[in-house]
Amino acid sequence: MATTADIKNGLCLDIDGQYYVITEFLHVKPGKGPAFVRTKLKNVVTGRTIDRTFNAGIRIDDVRIERREYQFLYKDEAGYNFMNNEDYEQVSVNKDIINGVDFIKEGMICEVVIHALSETILFVDLPAQVALLITYSEPGLKGDTATNATKPATVESGATVRVPLFINEGETIKVDTRNGSYVERVKS
Repeated sequence: MATTADIKNGLCLDIDGQYYVITEFLHVKPGKGPAFVRTKLKNVVTGRTIDRTFNAGIRIDDVRIERREYQFLYKDEAGYNFMNNEDYEQVSVNKDIINGVDFIKEGMICEVVIHALSETILFVDLPAQVALLITYSEPGLKGDTATNATKPATVESGATVRVPLFINEGETIKVDTRNGSYVERVKS
């Protein structure tokens, strides 16, 4: 058990039998009345965000979670298969609990968040940005860079990303896995 004084970003809470991670918090001490803590919580299973206010000093149910590095190996009918980098144990994970699953590629190191007591996998986070090779894109025309126009491009993972017109097939780009947006071109 923890109190509202222990609240920080990344803390995992058990609220009504569901696990939530604190993404934002603000301790408020109004001029009149008791202090309280206003939080934004993200459900680890569904990804839905809720707002919750706690009175200062009350007890909250925190959940001990561990973040471990796993390497993505391959995808089959059972799911996405990862290997623990420390003990070489392999686990199969459902697509629904992988954040940014469209941008995953073989050999990628991912962060797996595990409930420490039950050893169950809560979710998998890809790196914030990944470098991917463009496998298909319409050719860009010289002089089309005056505006911020974009075109669709297919990357090696099979996902489609909107890229600037000057990006061509065969180039490597960085993609933000959280929202699927183009970040920059990777120099070779």
